[in-house]
Amino acid sequence: MSEIVKFKCSCCGKVHEEWPALTFISPDNYDCLSEEDRNRIGYLDNDFCTIKHEEQTDRFIRCVLIQKVNDHCENLDYGLWVSLSEKSYLDYEDSFQKESEEKVYFGWLCNDILGYDFSESIPMNVVTRNDGLRPELFPHESFEHPFVKDYYNGISKKEAERRISEMLRNVSDYNDGKVEVENKKWWQVWKYKNNH
Repeated sequence: MSEIVKFKCSCCGKVHEEWPALTFISPDNYDCLSEEDRNRIGYLDNDFCTIKHEEQTDRFIRCVLIQKVNDHCENLDYGLWVSLSEKSYLDYEDSFQKESEEKVYFGWLCNDILGYDFSESIPMNVVTRNDGLRPELFPHESFEHPFVKDYYNGISKKEAERRISEMLRNVSDYNDGKVEVENKKWWQVWKYKNNH
C-alpha cells in the first residue's frame, strides 16, 4: 500500500488515516476477454471502454459510488464501471470534461464488488457532475439486492475496513496471476436488456 495520508477530520476533530478508493481499472466484461480479443475488439482508457462484438457494441464509462459509513467521519469511495446505451454513451462522450447541465443516464453495474453475489447486474442512475468529476452512481432503490440495501442503509467502519483489506489482498493476488475474472452468465441476458 502506498504512503498513508493522515488528516484532521472536520466532523470530529480527530486525526484519521485516509482510506483508499476501491477502484476497478476496467469493467469485468473487458477483464474476461482474452488478450487477443482485447486487442481485436476492445478499447480501454481511464474513462471509456468499448467492446465491438459482431452483433453489437458494448459501451462503458467509469464512475464513482460513495458508500456511507455509519460510525465514521469518512465514506468509502468506489471507482466502478457501468454500461450505457449507445445514445447515452455518445451524449456523455460529447459533453465529457465540459461544463454542462447535470444529466442522468440509466446504466448497469459492470464490476463485482467483493462480499456480494452478483447473479444479475444492478441497475444504476448515472448522474454527471462538472469540474472534471466522474459521474456519481445511485443504485435503483427498488432493486432487491444486499448491495443496494447496504448502499442506502450504510455500512459499519469495521465492514469498510474489511472491504479495503480484501480488495488490497485481491489486487495483490491478481497482480501475482492468482486470480482470473470469470464470464458471467447474466451478461448474455444483460446485453439485450441494455437498450435504455
